Amino acid sequence: MGDPGSEFLRERLLALRTEHRDLDEVIERLSRSPTTDELLLRRLKKRKLQLKDFIARIESKLIPDLEA
Repeated sequence: MGDPGSEFLRERLLALRTEHRDLDEVIERLSRSPTTDELLLRRLKKRKLQLKDFIARIESKLIPDLEA
């Protein structure tokens, strides 16, 4: 059986990737609208970048350490 900590990280990673993908779709839709709220769009883009950072951190934790 797998490590409970790594299983939690995998589940969290899946949730973050889903949120990132959903935000990408919302941002794309809002960008095409002529009446876009620019402040909302900036906040969504900032959240998307935060998610990208969280995803990268979790992915690096899931990569096993390799000894040279």
